[in-house]
Amino acid sequence: MLQSCKHILTLIKKDFLLELRQQYTFYGLLLYVASTIFVIYLSIGQPEENVWNGLFWIVQLFISINAVAKSFLAESKGRMFYFYTIAGARDFIISKLIFNLILMLLMSITSLLLFTLLLSNPLYNAFLFVAITCLGGVSLSLVFTFLSAIAAKAQQQAALMAILGFPLIIPQLLLLMKITTPAFSNVVQESWGQMVIMLIALDVMVIMLSIILFPFLWKD
Repeated sequence: MLQSCKHILTLIKKDFLLELRQQYTFYGLLLYVASTIFVIYLSIGQPEENVWNGLFWIVQLFISINAVAKSFLAESKGRMFYFYTIAGARDFIISKLIFNLILMLLMSITSLLLFTLLLSNPLYNAFLFVAITCLGGVSLSLVFTFLSAIAAKAQQQAALMAILGFPLIIPQLLLLMKITTPAFSNVVQESWGQMVIMLIALDVMVIMLSIILFPFLWKD
C-alpha cells in the first residue's frame, strides 16, 4: 500500500513537472478559457440566469475536452512501456485521475471568475454554485480521463472519444444544470439532494470502472 502511494505521488509529480516545463500548454488553456468567455460577452452581453447557467456548463465541457482528454493521447508507446516497468496499472490511472482532477478544478474556478467578471453575477447563493462547480469539474475530469484511457488504444482516437463521450456527458451536463439552478434563487428543489447523490455515485462508478478496466488496456 505504501509503495503504491509512492508510485502515485511520483507519477503526479511527473505530470506537474511536465506542465511546468511545457508552460505553453497551460497558458494555452487559460487563453482558450478567456477568449471563449470574452467572445460570449461580446455576443450576448449579460444573459439571463438560465442562459448564464447553460453557457457556463457548455464552456466547462469544452475546457475539459481540451485540458483532460489529451492526458493519454499525448503519451507515446515508448513512454507507456517505461511507466509499465516502474509502476502498476492502477497506480498509473489513479495518478492520472488525481492530476486531471486538480487541473480541471483550477480551470473551473478560473472560468467562474471570468464569467462573473464579464457576464455579471446573477448568483443568489455563490457558495453553493462554487461547491457544485468544483463537483462538476471533478465529474467531467473523471469521465474524460476514463474515455481518454480507452481511446488511446484505438486508431481513430478523436472519433472514439466523441462516440463514447456523448451518451455519458450529455446526461451529466443536464444533471449539473439542474443541481445549480437553486444557486440563482431561494427556491429549494425537493429532489436536489437526490440529484447530488446521483452525481457523486456516477463519479464513484467512473473511478471504480477506471481502476478495474484500465489494467486490461494496460496489458495490451
